[in-house]
Order: sequence, then C-alpha cells, then structure tokens
Amino acid sequence: MRKFSAHHIFTGVSEPIKNGVITVDEKGTILDVSSSGRDQHTELLDGIICPGFINTHCHLELSHMRELLEAKTGMVSFIKGILSKRGVVSTEQIQQALITAEQEMINNGIVAVADISNTNNSFEQKAKGRLYYHTFIELIGPNPAVAKEIFEAGIQLKQEIEAGKQKKSTASIVPHAPYTLSVELLKLIDDYALQNVDAISIHNQESAGENELFISKSGPLFCLFKELGFDTFFFRQTGVNAIRSTLPYIAAASKILLVHNTFTSKEDILWAERIVNNPAQLYWCTCPNANLYIENRLPNYTSFIETNSKVTIGTDSLASNWSLSVLDELKTIAKHNPSIPLQILLTWATKNGAEFLGLNMLGTIEKGKQPGLNLLTNMKDFKISDKTEVVKLV
Repeated sequence: MRKFSAHHIFTGVSEPIKNGVITVDEKGTILDVSSSGRDQHTELLDGIICPGFINTHCHLELSHMRELLEAKTGMVSFIKGILSKRGVVSTEQIQQALITAEQEMINNGIVAVADISNTNNSFEQKAKGRLYYHTFIELIGPNPAVAKEIFEAGIQLKQEIEAGKQKKSTASIVPHAPYTLSVELLKLIDDYALQNVDAISIHNQESAGENELFISKSGPLFCLFKELGFDTFFFRQTGVNAIRSTLPYIAAASKILLVHNTFTSKEDILWAERIVNNPAQLYWCTCPNANLYIENRLPNYTSFIETNSKVTIGTDSLASNWSLSVLDELKTIAKHNPSIPLQILLTWATKNGAEFLGLNMLGTIEKGKQPGLNLLTNMKDFKISDKTEVVKLV
C-alpha cells in the first residue's frame, strides 16, 4: 500500500483537491481519495496528480519512420513521403522501433492507446499487455467493386489479433478517411459496427484539400491522386465538405471518434451533433503536434469548447510527430490557447478518452478504479508550460 499527496489532485469527477491524499494498493487500485489524512507514510509530492493519460489516436506501426519526413510541408508531401518510405526498413527494424515507441508512451504516463493498424506488424507487441490497446483495423478503398474484398481482408486482420489472446486488448473495423473509401465500403463498416456494437474512428478534415475534393472534385489531394494513377472517377463530388459527405454513412454507430478536425468549423460541429444517432457518443480527437508537423495549423479549439464537445487527445505517429507524449500535446494546446483551463485539458487527456473506449477502470481517480497515476511537475499558476514534466507514479 502507498499513500500520495500533492498540491492538488485532479480526480476528473470533482474540483481539484488541495493537498489531497490518495491511497493505492500494490495493484494500483484506488483504496481512498481524501482531502486530509497525511501521515508519516505519505509520499509528499510537488505538483498535481492526475489519472494516467489516454492516447486516442496513434499509428504504432509507423514508429520506424521517425524523422524520415520533413515537417510542415503539407498533406500532399506527407502522403508522398509515407508511400515512398514506409517499407524501406527490415521487419526487425520495424519491430524494434515500435517496442521503443511503446516504452516511450509508458514513460510518458500513457495507460491506454487507440491504435490504427493497416497490417499485423504491431500485434505481437500488443499481445504482451504492457498497455491497454484498442486496435482500429483501418480500411482503404475508393473503388466500390472491391469493397467486399477489402472488408473481408479487414475481418481477417481483426480475427488474427483476437486469436492472439492479447491481454487488455480489443479491436474494431474502421474507415481511414472520407476521401479514401467508397460509399459501399462505408456501409459495410457501419453495418458491422452496428451488429457488433463497435466504436468507429475516422480521420476528418485534416487538410483544406480534403474539403475541396468533395466540394468541387479539385484541389491538391485530387491532383495528387491523379498523379499517383488512381482512377479519380471513384472520388465523390458532393458539393459539401468532407464531414458532411461522410458522417451520414456512419452516423448510427454506437460511438464515433473524428480525428484531427484541423479544418472543422463550429457549424460543422453543430451539424454533426444533429446528424448522429446519439450526440453523447460523438467524440473529437485532436493531435496538435501532428497538425503542426503536417499542415502547420491547429484546430479552432474555441469552437469545441463553446459547443461542449467531447474532445480527446492523440499523438498520431512518429512519422508525423516529434514524440509520443500526451503531455507534449497539452503543452502545444496551452501555448497557443493559454486561456483554456487546466481542468478542461486534463479532462480531454484522461476522462474523455477512457469514456470513448469504454474503459470504466481508467480516466478518473475514484475508489475501486485502477487509472494509473501521473504527477505533473513544474506547474505555475495552475497552468502547463514548456517546463512541465510528467512522472509516472503508478
């Protein structure tokens, strides 16, 4: 049994507790949370204690691409880089890179990850159960003629990860992005999600070109696909932007996570809440450092706060980020949006992600839970700064 006390405890279910005390057992289960009770056995800590972080968007299998792609060159250059450099290393290098990346997440206080998989490269490491993983088996295919074939390949990947009896792991079938799937493939994914009560994740409005492609069937993404030899006949011109062209096809899913949202407007947010079957199950994942790495732009966080949207935090991949640290993502948001209260940022980084993934034991500090405990140090005036660090306590 251990007892921790810090200047404040952020529980996620109450106002921060000043000089509070947390008691945990050897498994990390919360035995007690109190505003008093310090004794000679209490570990007195300088900082703020919060639950373990939830990373709701990662591409672990791309960890070998760290620093291979130039930053801030835009989505077209990024896609070209991924396509040209993704497979240039050995299987051994890929495996070692994702082992190192996983350890980086653990060291940075992350306790659960929603991870994108296009291959089975990460399955062996996930099976070790060092972190909780929900694997999104991501499908790509704009040609409706091969929608069933692509979907069945995704089912085989899902069965493979489930057959491995991974500890602390679940999986579901999801679309990649609005512009890379046919309506037929979207419907297959949605039907499967409904039958299995699965959560859906989809990249959304990560670049201006994504919206332009749907509105006018033009722009940098459209030109890229022509250059790459894709049959552009299959790309849909709907006259409305990406989210409005796609969300209706997955709106009935039990939970939906829209990822990036760099070019999502307040009007889009309000529209989406009207369209989905249950607005309470709609979540918005932000990956600020990846947004800066690729497009050198951040979402308008004010819009999400004003609409009381459920925001979560993701790190994206080491192909598009300098680190796999939720705290680093919070630092970037705080630097560019200093008026956002700490409690909101920590809710995004903990409670909301756990809620989306259905992880009742994580996300908040409450008796009986095992959320993991992080200590945030070098805080000033209850704010995150460039000097803030995270120490994993449990």
